[in-house]
Amino acid sequence: MKWLISILVKGITGILVIAMLGFPRNGFTEDDTSVKSETLLKTTTSWDGVPYASYPKGQPELTVLKITIPAHTELQWHQHPMPNAGYVLSGEITVEKKDNGEKRLITAGQVLPEMVDALHRGMTGDSPAVLIVFYAGTPGMPLVVAGK
Repeated sequence: MKWLISILVKGITGILVIAMLGFPRNGFTEDDTSVKSETLLKTTTSWDGVPYASYPKGQPELTVLKITIPAHTELQWHQHPMPNAGYVLSGEITVEKKDNGEKRLITAGQVLPEMVDALHRGMTGDSPAVLIVFYAGTPGMPLVVAGK
């Protein structure tokens, strides 16, 4: 009887290994040419090179905003208490770090890994900018904290 159980366990294990090897890890089948996946951003640092320390403690809460900033707009100095990233759908925006004046231009199709707990602002040029911003916070945590 033990030999029968051993054969069954080995057979089931073998079937599971074969089944797992037959499925791609990204969840899409290899012959599905209509599905495309492109990594837009994968980073451990914000746009200024400062490493992200950690996510906020507590129950995670994801927030996704669509933000439209009119042309020739200069946002107020502000900071974010949690990691977040903005994807520019259209237009362009220049971000500026308050402590040293460092700037970076982000254009349509690019992603900006935002700074955490560091004052910065955004400025648009001759056209409006539309962004999708993803925030990884906790319930009740503000997305933006005004700066001075």
